[in-house]
Amino acid sequence: MPADESAAARRADRPRAAGAISRALTPPLPAGLGLPAGLVLRSRPAAGPRRPPTPRGGARGAGTPPGRPRRGAGVRRTYERARRAWDRPLTAYYLILGSSLLITVLGLVMVYSASMIKALELARPGTYFFRKQFLAAVIGAALMLLASRMPVKLHRALAYPLLMGTVFLMVLVQVPGIGMSVNGNQNWIYLGGPFQLQPSEFGKLALILWGADLLARKQDKRLLAQWKHMLVPLVPVAFMLLGLIMLGGDMGTAIILTAILFGLLWLAGAPTRLFAGVLAFAGLIGFLLIKTSPNRMSRLGCIGASEPGPGDSCWQAVHGIYALASGGWFGSGLGASVEKWGQLPEPHTDFIFAITGEELGLAGTLSVLALFAALGYAGIRVAGRTEDPFVRYAAGGVTTWITAQAVINIGAVLGLLPIAGVPLPLFSYGGSALLPTMFAVGLMIAFAREDPAARAALAMRRPGVRWKTMRRRVTKRPSGER
Repeated sequence: MPADESAAARRADRPRAAGAISRALTPPLPAGLGLPAGLVLRSRPAAGPRRPPTPRGGARGAGTPPGRPRRGAGVRRTYERARRAWDRPLTAYYLILGSSLLITVLGLVMVYSASMIKALELARPGTYFFRKQFLAAVIGAALMLLASRMPVKLHRALAYPLLMGTVFLMVLVQVPGIGMSVNGNQNWIYLGGPFQLQPSEFGKLALILWGADLLARKQDKRLLAQWKHMLVPLVPVAFMLLGLIMLGGDMGTAIILTAILFGLLWLAGAPTRLFAGVLAFAGLIGFLLIKTSPNRMSRLGCIGASEPGPGDSCWQAVHGIYALASGGWFGSGLGASVEKWGQLPEPHTDFIFAITGEELGLAGTLSVLALFAALGYAGIRVAGRTEDPFVRYAAGGVTTWITAQAVINIGAVLGLLPIAGVPLPLFSYGGSALLPTMFAVGLMIAFAREDPAARAALAMRRPGVRWKTMRRRVTKRPSGER
């Protein structure tokens, strides 16, 4: 047989051989069960190398070399890595500690720069205000460390003594011969030498601790569903503190105390109509207090002013804008401010943010805003992730206090809000404002450490615990085994 005929015969026999193999491998059907007409059983093809799945995007992804990462994979990995780092248990702890310390250190630098000319005008050394602020910062750091190491039960035990002591000091302020007036406000007690004390600053901390303890105990007894238990005695005590503050004429501190009260009511779950009622009542009182005071009315009229106005009534607000505008992107340099040479009143207290913008520029002011935003976020995170009602109310109250005061101060410097006379927390000059604020920051650090996941993470970071853990994990192997 020729070669071409034998090859053709082999190709013809292949389908018959495949059919025979298929019939041999296919099990016989039971009797009585037939196949429908036209249905043919086919054998599965032999297992071979599977084709890789076609990537999304069709032909565009098919041409990507196998060793090269896809476009955008690096950005996605960076995002996932940042999200995991942001969700770690110690994120709030480090944010509170780091942002508060950076704000305080930067505040010390700016107090020294902004207060030099003011100190020389008063025939004092150029470092006069800086030394006082530095001493207050050292004492405040000790208070912050103490508060961060205190257990939550001890914080709750301090609520009532701190409230009663603050009320006593605020009453002493109004006694002639004991209280003293500064810039028209009768809210200070003379301690001797260059030291003075403003008890109303401690009233913010006292209201937060006492209000958090009160609301936590009522929540444990399921009494907050009734409006009378939610309002009494929290609102009357807060109004008593507001009355003592307003006797001295300090409208700015009264606004901050009102914001703290609203923050506690909001966290307690006050219904909208009840919250709106208290807000309307407080707004009516504030309107009457502003309407009856020419000084407060003139401050209200300086919102958005671009000229000093008649009688230079808006001098401070306008020169604050001038300082910010002359700073540019990166400022004129540390210590090179022009407005602090007698043009801008209170450059180291209420308007230190304006001097920061003039000397450090937009980059410096945005850095300060970012630090306050990080501190506020960390406080909200601590309040939102805890199961302890006292921790939630106290952390929320402290966050409301620092955030509201920063917004009011910066808003006044930017010309968006009336000048309220409140310092920038942790940043402006003033030991009476710095000490309770740093204690409150230590309070939030203690709350961040009390989280179970954060406590476990901190325990694993101790050298002794890590060594013991590593020693437990290592098992002895027989001699000679690698």
